[in-house]
Amino acid sequence: MPAHVRTFDRDKALEVILYIAGHLKAASLHSVSKILYLADKRHLQHFGRLICGDHYVAMEYGPVPSAIYNMMKVADNRETIDPDVDALIKESLRVRSGRYVKPKRKANEDVLAASEIDCLDRTIKKYGQKTFGQLTDVTHDAAWASVDQNQSISVESIARTLPNSSDLVAYLRAR
Repeated sequence: MPAHVRTFDRDKALEVILYIAGHLKAASLHSVSKILYLADKRHLQHFGRLICGDHYVAMEYGPVPSAIYNMMKVADNRETIDPDVDALIKESLRVRSGRYVKPKRKANEDVLAASEIDCLDRTIKKYGQKTFGQLTDVTHDAAWASVDQNQSISVESIARTLPNSSDLVAYLRAR
């Protein structure tokens, strides 16, 4: 049975989308997804958990946070979750041309832990100017390659890509 770090936090996820999109010049569904994946890896390495608790799916252009991707598709009118949730998402962000994520408000940083903001900031600083291809390449890691396309990537597979993998995997299994 795969290790699950925590359950998905939809409220935090919306703020994370807004945070990342608000800090990138031309935020897209792709760049938001890849920046979050890289920030999640950093947070997992240092704090033993993912930021929002989403699960990643191996897609053609790298890992995609499944629920967060669906939330961004709600903003583009390509998905629906629940009328109340849909309304909140659409009040908070929009997606232009099927790909560009535009915040309608600033992220509520009070929802995010200091460790989460630090990991997001460090990741944005390191990867925020990378191109589509560069972000794809850097996220085509061993965790992404460990499953077939459109399959879920386990948290343990992500942990195995990190320098402290044996301790981290043992920690995840003990939870």
